Amino acid sequence: MKLSDPSVALSVEQRIAHIVTTIKAEEQRLRAKYSILQYQDWIGFAIMLLSLGGMIGGGYLYYTDVIPAWFCIVSAAVFASLSHELEHDLIHRQYFRKNKFMHNLMMLVVWVMRPNTVSPWYRRGMHFLHHKVSGTEKDLEERLVGNGIAYGFLMRYLVMFDGLLGMLARRTALKKDITNFSALEVINAAFPLAILYFGGWYVFLLFHGYDAIWGAATVYPEWFMQSMNIVDFLVVVLIAPNFIRSASLNFVTSAMHYYGGVNNLIQQTQILKPWFFAPLHLFCFNFGSTHAIHHFVVGQPFYIRQMVAKAAHKVMVENGVKFNDLGTFFNANRWEHA
Repeated sequence: MKLSDPSVALSVEQRIAHIVTTIKAEEQRLRAKYSILQYQDWIGFAIMLLSLGGMIGGGYLYYTDVIPAWFCIVSAAVFASLSHELEHDLIHRQYFRKNKFMHNLMMLVVWVMRPNTVSPWYRRGMHFLHHKVSGTEKDLEERLVGNGIAYGFLMRYLVMFDGLLGMLARRTALKKDITNFSALEVINAAFPLAILYFGGWYVFLLFHGYDAIWGAATVYPEWFMQSMNIVDFLVVVLIAPNFIRSASLNFVTSAMHYYGGVNNLIQQTQILKPWFFAPLHLFCFNFGSTHAIHHFVVGQPFYIRQMVAKAAHKVMVENGVKFNDLGTFFNANRWEHA
């Protein structure tokens, strides 16, 4: 169904209102059916402890040679994807709204679990701006992960897979379009965790790249190899999992958000869940399927979005939200390409 279809009597505003009403009604039905959902703060806290415990436990099992590196990396990436959903909910104050200590404690923990990001306190302002200007050149949050850049251009992949280098490479274009944009300000907001993360990642890649080529002819100091053992361990338990998590998330979110030709909520996002996206969704907690729901009803924790998804998808598609629009990969995410 297209918004331009003359047979459709509802206005865009009416369609949006109908989508919102249907999603909220389904949420209320579920909350009435499952009384445990009233404990929203503690559900969020329990999920945080589960994901944190999963990452720490996996790291310990890897350290003691119980599980291989690949299994530790994959499991940690899945647990880290939960922490991203929690951070997003915390940005919208879904947990411990009236308890600053608990709220900020959760914000800190989920940041530590995802150290390749800016601080969640800084991201809150960036994310609120995203909701106001989604789909336009002012949407810093999505542009920082590649939204609107043509896929045939190498820059798209740099931005999606390396947030630091991508931002530095794009800083001139971002400064031109976004009032008061400052690359230094974003770097400061990422300090110290993201700086340590990218520093460790680059050292790991450079050393092992050098070692693969010239290692046989090189004698490394003992202190250096001991330091690299620490870096290697951190790559397995934290750095590589978050590279996979963020790469999957950035690929999905930059594709399911539109850029250009966006004039209303219906045009901001699509539902993007083709079967072959399953590996990506494993590491970004089904983001392409459920995030569009959030644009219509902001005040829902992520697990509620999962629960209402079936009813939400039906009403969204019936009222003009695109579904599995793979054309977005060929037209730099513009809404009106189809």
